[in-house]
This record gives sequence, C-alpha cells and structure tokens, in this order.
Amino acid sequence: MPIIAAPVVTPEVPETPPPVDLPEIGYASVTYVDPTGTRWPMTDLGADWYTLADGVSGLGAARYTLTTDPHPRGGERLRHVQPQARTIVWPVLVKGADHMAFTANWRNLARAFTRTLRLGPDGRRTPGWLEVARPDGSARRIAVYYRDGWDGRGQTATGINWDSAVLTLWCEDPYWLDLQPQTVHRETGAPEDYLVPFPTVSSSQVLGATTVTNPGDVDVWPTWIITGPATSIAFTRDDTGESFTLDMEATAHGPLLAGETVTVSTDPPRARSGTGENLITGLNFPEAVLWSIPPGETPVVFQLNGAEAGSSVDLTYFPRYETA
Repeated sequence: MPIIAAPVVTPEVPETPPPVDLPEIGYASVTYVDPTGTRWPMTDLGADWYTLADGVSGLGAARYTLTTDPHPRGGERLRHVQPQARTIVWPVLVKGADHMAFTANWRNLARAFTRTLRLGPDGRRTPGWLEVARPDGSARRIAVYYRDGWDGRGQTATGINWDSAVLTLWCEDPYWLDLQPQTVHRETGAPEDYLVPFPTVSSSQVLGATTVTNPGDVDVWPTWIITGPATSIAFTRDDTGESFTLDMEATAHGPLLAGETVTVSTDPPRARSGTGENLITGLNFPEAVLWSIPPGETPVVFQLNGAEAGSSVDLTYFPRYETA
C-alpha cells in the first residue's frame, strides 16, 4: 500500500520589534507573550517600555549538576548529569507621557508578568513566553514564570513618569524551543484492486520507516497524532529498539473509525482521543518506552494495524536548544 508524505506548512512568524544588542546572545528582537496571549515588545526603544540591555543575564547555556563517584586510581568519574531550572534576570524601563500614563503602563506590565503565578480555570498556572528573534527571521522561546523584582528603583524623580524594575524570571525547563515545529506525516494511499491492471496484494497495515532529523542541541519528546481507521499503533526507535504500542481494542473506545484521532504525548505520558477520552490503558505498560529523539538523525518505524485509505500518522516536535 503506498505511503503519502504531505508537505509541511510553515506558520507565519509574528511581527517582532527592532533588534538590540543583548549580553550573551548579540543582536536580537525580544517579545514577551503573557498567559492571555498578549504580545509585549521588549526591545522597541521607541515604546513606553523596553529592556535595559545592561544587566540582562541567564540567556546562555543551561546550568548542570554533575553527580560523580570517586575513582580508586584518582580523580572522579561522571555518573549522572542533571540540567537545572534556569533563572533569567531582565531589567525593564517603563515610562509614560505623564504620571497617569506611566502608572497605567507600570500596572499593566506588572500584571502581564505576575499573572503567570495565578491559577487558571483548569486549576493550573500558565507560563509566559520570552521570544528571541534573530535578524534572519529564526526565533526561539522559553517558558517563564515571574519570581520577583517588580519593585521600582525607589529613588528621587522615579515613579513620576518613569521607573525601572529588575525582574527575575524562573524557567522550569532550561532549554529554548524553536518557534517552528518539525513534522513528519505518513498517510495510506487508496487500496488497489486485486485484478486491475495485474494481480496485486494490498496490506492492512501502514508501515512508516523514515529518518527523523532533530536539528536541536538536546533530546526532544515528540507528540504523535493518529487518524483512523486503525486498531493498534506501534512506534519503534530503530537504533535502540525502544518501542511502545497503543492497542485501541484494549480501551473502552475501541478501534479508531475513519476520521477519528488519538494523540499520544511522550512527555508527559498521555493518550487522548479527539473527544478527550483517556486512552492510557491502551499503552503496553510496563514494556512500553515512550522514547525521545536525540540530536541528529534517528531511524524511526511506525505501524498501524487495520489501516485503510485515509489512515495517517503525524509526528510533531519542537527542537530544543541550549541558548537563545
């Protein structure tokens, strides 16, 4: 049965403010996106608020804790490497045409950062995003939570129509994400008639053997979206042999029908139908390994049983990087 690879559609990149020279990363345009999706340009020197480049830090490589064991012949041997949460120091100047305009800007920007600590309707906190765009159009972002620093300088003449704050932003994941996702799509073609034009055999499985390229610096944990018909789905990382299987017949949902979808997240481990049903019971634990994709090229095989025309598999991930 033929496999059709669909083209990848590149989403539009939002407009970014002018670039400025920032410590550790050079010329870049920075935008803060608050939990509501509102975009706050941070490097437009003509705006009523902008980043003070002098004092910015925490945009370089992640910090690591090394666990070592003493070696009987001297020295130590590295046993484990643990990346640590990142802290970004971000000085901001806020101003206004008069005192009330300044006060409104100060309050609004403070709310945009501190609302990352508020619980949403789903009982969870939503981070903000610090986006760093380069002059060539490439961009990376990192999820941030406000920690402290929105205090003002408390000096003479500040607080009337201008003031500055030195924010500390906490990042639970120390790595930067590409704004553009990497996607691999495989879809079954129309089945062939057994006798037209020659005797032909069509498989009941979609077999996808491909090489996935991760251009980032560290491992990524992909998301898989499967579109039916399908009865079970197996995913294998060919270089290590790690694999997992989602057996739809082992769930209350039953086999995927035409047009129905299921999304498998590898971090955190999760399997949900298109209507929100929890299908985690269909994963073949404890044998299942929801594997990651390391930097470079990785051979991957995925297989759908009970596939027909229209059955498809989409692998999606955002490359992760050490620096902005």
